[in-house]
Amino acid sequence: MTVKRKPKRGSVARQILALQAGAVAVLLLLGGALIYLEAKRGTEAKATAEVTDLALSLAALPQVHDATRAEDPGPKLRGIADAVDEATGVDFIVFMDTDRTRYTHPNPEVIGEAYIGTIDPALDGEVYTETYTGTLGPSVRAIAPIEDDGEVVALVAVGILQENIGGELQRRLPQLLGLAALVLLVSAAGTWAIGSRLHRQTLGLGPEELTRMYEHHDAVLHSVRSGLVVIDGGAIVLANDEAVRLLGLPEDYEGRPIAELGLSGSLADLLSSGRFAEDELHVHGDAVMVVNQRPAERDGRTLGVFATFRDQTDFQALTGELDSVRGFAEALRAQAHESANRMHAMVTMIELGRADQAVAFATTELETSQRLVDRIVARVTEPALAALLLGKSYQAHEKGIDLVITDETAADGAGIEPRDLITLAGNLIDNAMDAALSGEPPRRVEVSIAQDEQGLTLTVGDSGPGLATDRPEEIWTRDWSTKTDSRPHGRGLGLALVRQVIDRYGGSVTVDRGPGAVFTVWLPRPEGREERS
Repeated sequence: MTVKRKPKRGSVARQILALQAGAVAVLLLLGGALIYLEAKRGTEAKATAEVTDLALSLAALPQVHDATRAEDPGPKLRGIADAVDEATGVDFIVFMDTDRTRYTHPNPEVIGEAYIGTIDPALDGEVYTETYTGTLGPSVRAIAPIEDDGEVVALVAVGILQENIGGELQRRLPQLLGLAALVLLVSAAGTWAIGSRLHRQTLGLGPEELTRMYEHHDAVLHSVRSGLVVIDGGAIVLANDEAVRLLGLPEDYEGRPIAELGLSGSLADLLSSGRFAEDELHVHGDAVMVVNQRPAERDGRTLGVFATFRDQTDFQALTGELDSVRGFAEALRAQAHESANRMHAMVTMIELGRADQAVAFATTELETSQRLVDRIVARVTEPALAALLLGKSYQAHEKGIDLVITDETAADGAGIEPRDLITLAGNLIDNAMDAALSGEPPRRVEVSIAQDEQGLTLTVGDSGPGLATDRPEEIWTRDWSTKTDSRPHGRGLGLALVRQVIDRYGGSVTVDRGPGAVFTVWLPRPEGREERS
């Protein structure tokens, strides 16, 4: 079975070109008709004025008055009429008596006969013009009274045949046609230029294709779960719903400079730079986002910069928890390995007949390990935080760091989310251990957690070299780190996440730069926080 395809209509440019050409043609025809009618009206008006002026002049001519007083005015008036007719080129000059009897006429055979036309206004002393069909055909004529001492004694009619008026118009017609052709040529050239430009801009697509493409693209933009923005000239010109939500863009974001949109420093710098970025982590408000950015080009033209955003906040928090659990598991594995070594040592002691020493050795090791567990579990009643501290203690021991949890440490979480406590304490302790490892022995990290009715205070200090910056505010930016490796955009996220938790709870932080570094974080109890707008 053969399926008939719907014939493809012309592109938008071709349709507009056809519409414009049709519109120009119609307007040109209407304009030409109006110009023709106006020219005709002007020619008739000119002829009317000409015959009116000539009739008035003849009516006032002294020779005409003298001729009308003669017993037979005909011969003298015919001489005057012939001379004026030859000089002016009008079609007829008719002198007549008040009873319509003609004294003169271009056709001698009708002299003496009655004039055909309206003379009543002229008999009343007025100049009258009309278009009338007489013995010579349709003409534009003017009839003026010839007065003597205020009395109308004769009339004069001056006329131009309409065929001669049409001839004048026909002589002007080539000019009108030439002007119309010029206008048509200019309009066609302009229409072609506009159509060609529109054809390039619409890529030769038709209206239905453009509509379908817009609907599909709009549906995709509003339905994808990733945020997407288009940047041009340092301003966001397009953002989908998810991007507006993630970035907190105002309603009037379109066309505004990125610096005015309230984005975080590192994210604003990335979007303003237009540089290539792949899977970079950026913190903005309460969100941790993976950002990809690249310039978009087509046929050698830069169409702007496209950036996509994926919310990784929950993923990063879970990753932090997983890292803590993994660290705890690794520490337990190390402890199990060390316990196995100690077990072998105790077995060997027993085999050598030194059972008392083996029991004393085992008791001492058990008391040391159990004492730390008992003290942390008894003083820190938040399970996730207690597990984190135990895991970090084992990690520190494995790395050769003395991690001290002060005797003053006591906390139940103060109503703070366990996930946020792990993010806060885990990142600060990890950074402190890294700093201690970069310093000289003995390597030490000290952790203290205090709690009262107002909130929770966490203090983490290390024996490292201190902050490697003269501007402490830099440490809270996403890319700040004392580490160097091949992934510059993968570092510096920990302290940015810490700052995010502090800001979310409306807390505060102070940093003692050294020697060593001491971070003191205070978080109010959730019920004691002020409502944030």
